[in-house]
Amino acid sequence: MSGFQRLEIDDRLTRHLQIKKIERPTEIQERIIPAILRGKDVIGQSQTGTGKTLAFVLPILTNINTESHKVQAVVTAPTRELAEQLYQTFQMFINDGELPMENVRIRRVIGGTDKERNIADLKKPPHIVIATPGRLHDLVTKSNVLDVHQVETFVIDEADQMLDMGFIEPLDQVASRMPDDLQMLVFSASIPKSLRPFLKKYMNQPRHVHVKPEEPSPQKLTHYLVPLKSRGREQLTLEMASLLRPYLCLVFVNTKVEAESLTDLFIANGIETECIHGGLSSRARKQAMRSIERAKTPFVICTDLAARGMDIKGISHIINVQLPSDLQYYLHRAGRTARAGASGEVYTIVEKDDYPALHQLQKQRFFFHYLDIKKGEWREIEQLGSGYAPGRDRFRKQAPSSSSGKPKKVKPGYKKKMKKAARGNQRRNKS
Repeated sequence: MSGFQRLEIDDRLTRHLQIKKIERPTEIQERIIPAILRGKDVIGQSQTGTGKTLAFVLPILTNINTESHKVQAVVTAPTRELAEQLYQTFQMFINDGELPMENVRIRRVIGGTDKERNIADLKKPPHIVIATPGRLHDLVTKSNVLDVHQVETFVIDEADQMLDMGFIEPLDQVASRMPDDLQMLVFSASIPKSLRPFLKKYMNQPRHVHVKPEEPSPQKLTHYLVPLKSRGREQLTLEMASLLRPYLCLVFVNTKVEAESLTDLFIANGIETECIHGGLSSRARKQAMRSIERAKTPFVICTDLAARGMDIKGISHIINVQLPSDLQYYLHRAGRTARAGASGEVYTIVEKDDYPALHQLQKQRFFFHYLDIKKGEWREIEQLGSGYAPGRDRFRKQAPSSSSGKPKKVKPGYKKKMKKAARGNQRRNKS
């Protein structure tokens, strides 16, 4: 009996997973799926890559009553890209050629798409609705075309990001129209204090499962710190990028203005680059994602909120133009690479004002190597500068012996290996 059979999900789902070579549930799936099947409220707290998407997709599909002509589950995600990924995950099971669940009706209502088409799709009530918060709020509270009075399960994915983006109030107004015995499933990397009143309002003794990584950073992920000194931050980033040969590199900045400025600089210097931030039009975002998914561009400059939750395969490098204002996002950024056993590298530009934040990362067991660029080449350096030496010694003594202290030279066939790893990731549980 497979691990998923023990969880008592629909046999068609179990067989589909076996065909996809997914035979063992992850920790969060093992601990959460039984509670969801029993109708319990659930808070699933874990980082990207732990399989939390299937942790709610599988029990929702198992519980759907195809004889009923009402909306039974609403799943909401903070960004269009993440909502689309969730829709495709559900569709993977519904439209499977060998083991279809063809009687399950699912529709997506996503901001930036044709609202009239959304309304037409809802005339015959689907069993499952995938939505972004703004469009969901519009269709439920303003247009009154989506009836949620009989919804049984409401999923809020990436709840901390929902909070950051100001979506909790619209979700509150939608949830208030749902039944008193509503099952709410909340998934998030963190549970901020400001989110707790909303959870307390709608959740009844939820099962809170917190899956913590054994280490904050995979063994094959190497972290580098690069001192800014008196150089311009954008020019240094450009020089760093020119010395890397990534399969795909995410370059993180803190604002969309910085994202656009740096993108212009990269393109002006002949570096193929895409830009992802919350201010892009729906069409521009789709075009950028197509280019990224087809591996047509090696660099993507993005903000945290735009990139969070997006399922981008084959990321080999990360550049942090500056540390995030919320240090927790350092973990989110770094977690984009070195997945499923692959290697990865993270480069962060720092200055003296960043030293207190770096010491906080030390306490979380992040290990750093120090690099600089001299005469157009990477050079290992002994320290970042005055005021950081005490922390340096503690880091370097504990640093993994397998790390070289310098970026590894790209070996022949590197890109082919990364593509193969990316395809392998698609067979694993989605984050």
